[in-house]
Amino acid sequence: MHEIRILTPNGSIGSGFPEVLFEEGMKRNPHAIAVDAGSTDPGPYFLGKGRSISNKMMIKRDLEILLLARDKNNIPLLVGSACGPGTKSTLEWTINIVKEIAKEKNLHFKLATITGDIAKDFLKNAVKQGKVRTFESGKALTVEEVDRATNIVAQMGVEPFIEALKLKPDVIIAGRAYDPAMMAALPIMDGFDEALAEHMGKILECGSMAAEPSSGFEPILGTIRKGYFLVEPMNPRSKCTPKSVADHSLYEECNPIKAGLPGGALDLSQTVFEQTGRMTKVSGTKFIKDTYTVKVEGAAKVGYRTVFIAGVRDPIMISQIDYLIDGVMKNTKDFFHDVADDFQILFHVYGKNGVLGKVEYIKDTRPFELGFVGEVVAKTQELASTICGYLSHLSMHFDYPGCKATAGNLAMLYSPENIDVGEVFEFNIYHLVEVDSPTALFPISLEEI
Repeated sequence: MHEIRILTPNGSIGSGFPEVLFEEGMKRNPHAIAVDAGSTDPGPYFLGKGRSISNKMMIKRDLEILLLARDKNNIPLLVGSACGPGTKSTLEWTINIVKEIAKEKNLHFKLATITGDIAKDFLKNAVKQGKVRTFESGKALTVEEVDRATNIVAQMGVEPFIEALKLKPDVIIAGRAYDPAMMAALPIMDGFDEALAEHMGKILECGSMAAEPSSGFEPILGTIRKGYFLVEPMNPRSKCTPKSVADHSLYEECNPIKAGLPGGALDLSQTVFEQTGRMTKVSGTKFIKDTYTVKVEGAAKVGYRTVFIAGVRDPIMISQIDYLIDGVMKNTKDFFHDVADDFQILFHVYGKNGVLGKVEYIKDTRPFELGFVGEVVAKTQELASTICGYLSHLSMHFDYPGCKATAGNLAMLYSPENIDVGEVFEFNIYHLVEVDSPTALFPISLEEI
């Protein structure tokens, strides 16, 4: 075809989008609707538990609009990283919502499902064979860490989506996926330049975040042609500018001219961004092929968390806050010395260094109030709650130089003051693994809905 148009409703299913702007996008007669539905941004808990990052009401609202539009226009709908970490459990949960919508709206379509969960034995063998590379974690992966993980997924590229599209489904719901893959798959399958398709997918993946004003909650349209692509926000008050699109090309990248992806990297050194009305035209992007790797992500359980949240307004206490924290932590560790290996204490002091912690470089501020968060992570919820109760009480009454108050040093935000948060996870697998085939880890199944 002369061109392919891809409509992306927002940056993530479940975050919502204005229906009137989506309808504006459908007036452009897109060849496919493609959208991301997950991320590691909310942290390791959702991967560890295999839970959605959004609630069912919002997921269902967004999917219903997309499924009805797909049915009316007879075009494919592609959804990746179903609905959060992209585990088998969240994939099945998303498919159940799709089936619920289909039943309620009397919709009938062919559904393709692509799974991306990784077997521990496969990954352990890859570790032993030297096929696993360190990535952003900077730590080599071990067999022991693989065993610790509760869930492990691989981030698929465009190839599994292309294989699924060849089966002519109406809807594709996939597990963990490289964010631009859903938008790039159809253009690449139809012979358009791979580099431009992947780059267009990268711009579309966050909705109109690549526009001015920026919004990840509004639709955006990508149109790819021979030698270039165009991106256009559906909000008539917005526009994609060379600056906004170039800025988003750097999104989540540490190198301004090289963007890594499964199978290689985009070379942006010769990319040209040009204004065309409310759209930006992009050309010149190249693809650098490399050994095909996919990112694997795993989360392991650390323990259970209990927290308390308080405010500090006493200027004397604020001046001695480090003394107080050091003293409270030492006292608590001494008191619970018999279980010292079963818990850890953390303090977050907002207004001082609550965001950057020990690497905060502004040292000479004297705030008039502080946000004070105490946290205990322990092997059991009962132990975390017990130690946090001691910690919060001690923090309220601990003596420090110049102290004039015997109580009330902390203004507790909630009653009860100690809040059991539940299980705590960490990303213990965040690595690249070499694969023999881009599709081997991602089985596809078909069913009639």
